Amino acid sequence: MSRFHAPIAEQIWDMKYRLKEADGTPIDTSVEDTWRRIARALAVVEAEPALWEERFYAALEGFKFLPAGRITAGAGTGRAVTLFNCFVMGTIPDTMAGIFEALKEAALTMQQGGGIGYDFSTIRPRGAEVKGVAADASGPLSFMDVWDAMCRTIMSAGSRRGAMMATMRCDHPDIEAFIEAKKDAARLRMFNLSVLITDPFMAAVKADGPWALVFGGRVYKTLPARDLWNRIMRNTYDFAEPGVIFIDRINAANNLGYVEQIAATNPCGEQPLPPYGACLLGSINLPTLVSGAFQTGAKLDVAALDDLVRMAVRMMDNTVDASRFPLPQQEAEARAKRRIGLGVTGLADALLMVGLRYGSVEAAAQTEAWMHAIARAAYLASVDLAREKGAFPLFDADAYLASGTMAGMDADVRALIAKHGIRNALLTSVAPTGTISLYAGNVSSGIEPVFAYAYTRKVLQKDGSRTQEEVVDYAVRLWRETHGDAPLPDYFVNAQTLPPLDHVRMQAAAQKWIDSSISKTINCPEDISFDAFQEVYMAAWDQGCKGCTTYRPNAVTGSVLTVSEAAPAPAAQTPVADQDAEVVYLAEPLSRPAALEGNTYKVKWPGSEHALYITVNDIIISGHRRPFEVFINSKNMEHFAWTVALTRMISAVFRRGGDISFVVEELKAVFDPRGGAWMEGRYVPSILAAIGGVIERHLIAIGFIEGEGLGLKSDPHAEQMVGATPKGAACPSCGSFAVQMKEGCMTCNDCGHSKCG
Repeated sequence: MSRFHAPIAEQIWDMKYRLKEADGTPIDTSVEDTWRRIARALAVVEAEPALWEERFYAALEGFKFLPAGRITAGAGTGRAVTLFNCFVMGTIPDTMAGIFEALKEAALTMQQGGGIGYDFSTIRPRGAEVKGVAADASGPLSFMDVWDAMCRTIMSAGSRRGAMMATMRCDHPDIEAFIEAKKDAARLRMFNLSVLITDPFMAAVKADGPWALVFGGRVYKTLPARDLWNRIMRNTYDFAEPGVIFIDRINAANNLGYVEQIAATNPCGEQPLPPYGACLLGSINLPTLVSGAFQTGAKLDVAALDDLVRMAVRMMDNTVDASRFPLPQQEAEARAKRRIGLGVTGLADALLMVGLRYGSVEAAAQTEAWMHAIARAAYLASVDLAREKGAFPLFDADAYLASGTMAGMDADVRALIAKHGIRNALLTSVAPTGTISLYAGNVSSGIEPVFAYAYTRKVLQKDGSRTQEEVVDYAVRLWRETHGDAPLPDYFVNAQTLPPLDHVRMQAAAQKWIDSSISKTINCPEDISFDAFQEVYMAAWDQGCKGCTTYRPNAVTGSVLTVSEAAPAPAAQTPVADQDAEVVYLAEPLSRPAALEGNTYKVKWPGSEHALYITVNDIIISGHRRPFEVFINSKNMEHFAWTVALTRMISAVFRRGGDISFVVEELKAVFDPRGGAWMEGRYVPSILAAIGGVIERHLIAIGFIEGEGLGLKSDPHAEQMVGATPKGAACPSCGSFAVQMKEGCMTCNDCGHSKCG
């Protein structure tokens, strides 16, 4: 019997979490089999595996406890995969050998599916002297380009891998270039960027004082702190990056401040981690614990919450021992500190079910109370585990209890830690839960507000057609079941209508009892003023948040979904879909007219004696130019076979119509193992990537795509969502144009794909 609450939940399970043979034959015949597989795998390390397997199964049953996707997909499969979602890599040495050793470690980690975070503040700034070689340094951003190319290569070799986070300190001499790096839409696309903001910098901003940019004891530049702050804010306002991480606050509150210094986070920011630190994630599904939903006296069962949290902590602690790790340093770090990140999902739905408006003072107070209960139960569970199995190896009672987070913990919990120790150094975090929230019946994600009460989802069928289905929020579905067509109460709010400062209030309320951090997006209206936008970040600082991520729809980041104006199809062809779109999908390839207009581009690849000449010819359909064919020629006969093959293949794709911009992205992602080259100030990973760049520039010039790294000017799959208005780029997993910013991650509403894994 299926226990899924919605069709999308079963589809997500089948696509992402269901164990199958290599040929696709299912091994997990039901979601109960998946729960059983996970429970058995995590109970193996126990002295009484059968006893704990049943208890773990009970925690998973009904989607009450939701281990993160890598645990759900990988536990008990026997496959060489990591059960940890993300990693912060080792400190990057300021040497060429050290930098490329770090690159190799990153590639090995991403190969196993882990997202990674890196602090690039340790690399000397652009123009600094490189002793012994009579040269100037190229700076950290040039090496970030190499990391970006590596990530593209790992992705192009198979399924999409984890994302990357790059951080840089606010006092690094290259911080201004780092802040503005995403102005180039094609650069650093595999990275999220965040600035490490220090307490002295914030004091200088508030006092309108000077700020020095320093490396290796040398002051490279001094500028007004407020100018640098405004520059961060302006780029975030216009381009949605960089984010802001209050790094001194993170280190001051870290339970492990006595043995580690944090300078980076995982890609979505909920886990500030030391070098080689790993994040192990899981979420309590709060709506499953609410009784009497929408009735007077509706409440969350705190006793059941306590029991569930205690079981979840034990399961996650066992996962540390059950998991594989890409690198031995990561395994050593995880087992020395045994940090876990237990969080919640469905907070907004749970608040609605007990009659509270997300963002209100009352909802913030209730959130703080629930998070306090979770933190208390988690710490007590970890103390019990320490009594049974031993404290984490680096535990030092005096130093641990003197940490910033522990100062606010309940006195009885502190006393028990002092007496017995604690098994897990850090225990709580709020991660992006987009995919597992869909899997659990489309509960609201993490601590976010409901993103949309309902929306229409396009589902790709095996025959290539798309069907539509309504995806309804969990709480809204319960309301409909109990109240029929009665209108939703006034306290139902969603991410698009919620004032930004209400978002901040909720993040700050949750943060009080989260010892790691929170992944959350503060949605801002497109017409928010720049001054009001800055106020959001200052409010996050003033209210004790550890970081801040916003999303404001605009022409660069994406805006309201629209359907392009009608454009008639050519009389000689029959469109198979999207007859109202400017881009036409054709049942048969276009016939070649006698004459075509186009352009020829010359590409001189470094180290090659002969240039390549790339000709792109266009055809005009309904008044719009679109690419029709490509010719690639060179005197170098070494290139003859593959250039002919590439010419025929690309031309065949172009003549089929539709969105052919993927050709550019595929070419640009090709990495030459012999090395790429620097061309016009940027690193190009291969000669094929250079050809892709030429075609992309041509598509921009004729108006077929909007800019580097961007898709069609007219979205042939645009659809209007009910109750939501943001527009997303094409999903790299399913191709749907339903990608939205949620919890700091670009997430597809159709297939659940998330940049953050």
